[in-house]
Amino acid sequence: MLSASHKNSSFDVLEMLSVGGGETAGNMVAKHDALSGAVIVATCNRFEAYLDLDEPYGVSPLPAVYAAIEAVSASTGISEDILRDTLTLLHGNGVAEHLFAVTSGLESVVVGEGEIAGQVRRALEQARAAGTTSPELERLFQRASQTSRGVKNRTGIGSAGRSLVRLALELAESRVSDWAQARVLLVGTGRYAGASLAALRDRGAENVRVYSPSGRALKFATSHGIAAVGTDDFAGEVARADVVVTCTLSEDHVIDAELILAGRAQVGVNSRTIATAADAVSLCPADAAPEAPPQLIIDLGLPRNVAPNVVDVPGVELLDLETISIHAPLEELNATDEARELVGRAARKFSAVAEEQSLAPAVVALRTYIFELRDAEIARARSRGDSSEQTEQALRHLTGVLLHTPMVRARELARAGEQEAYLSGLDALFGVRVELPDAAATDAVADSAAS
Repeated sequence: MLSASHKNSSFDVLEMLSVGGGETAGNMVAKHDALSGAVIVATCNRFEAYLDLDEPYGVSPLPAVYAAIEAVSASTGISEDILRDTLTLLHGNGVAEHLFAVTSGLESVVVGEGEIAGQVRRALEQARAAGTTSPELERLFQRASQTSRGVKNRTGIGSAGRSLVRLALELAESRVSDWAQARVLLVGTGRYAGASLAALRDRGAENVRVYSPSGRALKFATSHGIAAVGTDDFAGEVARADVVVTCTLSEDHVIDAELILAGRAQVGVNSRTIATAADAVSLCPADAAPEAPPQLIIDLGLPRNVAPNVVDVPGVELLDLETISIHAPLEELNATDEARELVGRAARKFSAVAEEQSLAPAVVALRTYIFELRDAEIARARSRGDSSEQTEQALRHLTGVLLHTPMVRARELARAGEQEAYLSGLDALFGVRVELPDAAATDAVADSAAS
């Protein structure tokens, strides 16, 4: 797994990764023959590529990793050198524990937030649609979702419904005296918009309007019982709003200083004087209109929905993801410790099953060999005139007894990383030869992850 998040990367890099990084799975798989699958998890504060590498023991994974980084660079425009310095590499058993922790909200800006589980689930669905999943990645992501539900049901983490949206509104409390009287504009109708509207209503906001750069405002407004804003009225509505919450997937800024100034001129609000990037502009004399009241813009988008220059407009304060992450609360230690224990347990179980499955072809080969001997003995007995049901049942029972210990030992040896001993035993005792390049690789990667 290759990972960039709010913990190890700047928001500028995360913003660039969010623009093109989510579409790179197909390019990754195409760039290296050993990559049999890739799933990309791209959120507002995280970019992670989960890779299924089909290589035998002793072969370095770095060529496949560099191919994946090259694909990310081509999609995002970020240099490969920056990506190599930014992305954290995990492999082996550590990958499962990390994904389980991410899906459970333990690695989020706000520990325990609930949106990430849905984002991980959608990442798998997108990979399926693109044809870049593999059986092992399917199993990994499905188990991650199961673990997330278990953590949510069995611990107190996230019990208050904390999320990035709610944290942003908590930080806004000191700027909004009365949410019931505040005029709020919601920009966006995507996955965060519904959560944002619910969080606003929980705080008592009643005067909420919605605008969509993609033209979906009316549908969202109708289904949620609020008013829609058209494109012609957007600038004016931005100027009138006490609070603006943006959460769109637009790759361009939907609000900048010029839009706010134009909106204020349109509705007759004095913006005094603002210095733009080009030069200083004065929209209206100081006595031509009422002075602009304080205005808060909360930008939850990545890429950023709001241009940084809005803070140059008098009265405007910007609360973006970078600022929100700085004020993220400390973890609730008891709940987090319990949740991490559940995650670790689930990851160990996942790895144990993977190790057992690494000997599955050998077990199948042994069962096939024994069953063929059994069926030959049944046929031989019938040819000698012994076709009694008791004889056949006795032979089938003996087969089960003989296979019981080898199957138990397969699980034990696989979990101990001693697959080679099992394979050598099959060859020495029965002449059954099975090639398992992945068995040794699983063992080596597990040892590397543990160290």
